[in-house]
Amino acid sequence: MRAIGYQHPGPISAAASLCDIELPRPTASGHDLLVRVRAVSVNPVDVKIRASASPEAGGWKVLGWDAAGTVIEAGLQTMRFKTGDEVYYAGAIGRSGTNAEYHLVDERIVGRKPASLDFAEAAALPLTAITAWETLFDRLEVRRPVPGGAPVLLVIGGAGGVGSIAIQLARVLTGLTVVATASRPETIRWACGLGANHVINHREKLAPQIAELGLGAPSFVFSTTNTGEHVADIASLIAPQGRFALIDDPGSLDIVPFKRKSVSIHWELMFTRSIYDTPDLEQQGSLLHEVARLVDQGRLRTTLYQQSGTQHLGTINAANLKRAHELLESGRSIGKIVLAGFELG
Repeated sequence: MRAIGYQHPGPISAAASLCDIELPRPTASGHDLLVRVRAVSVNPVDVKIRASASPEAGGWKVLGWDAAGTVIEAGLQTMRFKTGDEVYYAGAIGRSGTNAEYHLVDERIVGRKPASLDFAEAAALPLTAITAWETLFDRLEVRRPVPGGAPVLLVIGGAGGVGSIAIQLARVLTGLTVVATASRPETIRWACGLGANHVINHREKLAPQIAELGLGAPSFVFSTTNTGEHVADIASLIAPQGRFALIDDPGSLDIVPFKRKSVSIHWELMFTRSIYDTPDLEQQGSLLHEVARLVDQGRLRTTLYQQSGTQHLGTINAANLKRAHELLESGRSIGKIVLAGFELG
């Protein structure tokens, strides 16, 4: 089967950073589905692993943790899907990735593709939807009020992949006022278009901007990027007994300033359930089903950036994946970056 991989970690500028390759086609067994991959999206985790993780000696590392496609085989222990079903999912970090023509995935973390979306639009959603859902409802428990706190959610990095779906989930499924951060005209428009009630500039101090809105101290803060730059501001602006979640990897995180307010701090990694095969693993498949239902009802939309400067980068091959990695590393991407189809160059 056709795939894209590498043998040595390093910068995306290296000639062999990502290569078009041929690998044996896998076979489904147990709880696994074999999916013909029709579209993928690219996430910061792809960039981090490509730059640092080596494959087994002499082998190839295949990245990719978002896919939409069609089931072509189902293992004997599968119960939820059958051949021909259209699915979308984010995979597991300990397994070979989705940048391949055929991919094995545990059916318990798979959802039915939204019928109203094409494969590219659907592939933009799984990893970020799971991350945002788990952060909002499992970690921050945003449906449980903070005594005295304003019913406000601050999303730092509102125009990124996770921020783009977090804004929507909060607006559709809660009564919270959503404040997002963005700094460029196009990212401000994007965040507002997704439903943010207010947008503030993350290149300036956050606490004074929150105060100027007159909403009160936010009960919840969700930081998706550059958390290290904003920790002092977050500690200042969040409500006493508020809840703070992050998903990035700051070099250090001083949580002492949060003690006075008894703020709880939550780290979210959507791969935790699959890494540890937790008893609630199937919750990821269930929440993807619910996201698909909300999409098909017109209440959520894909986070594929489809305005001028679209981030659909063409077919799935090494050259286009390199472009995607470069765009992510630039820090100027909006929404999600997708590729579709396997016409290798």
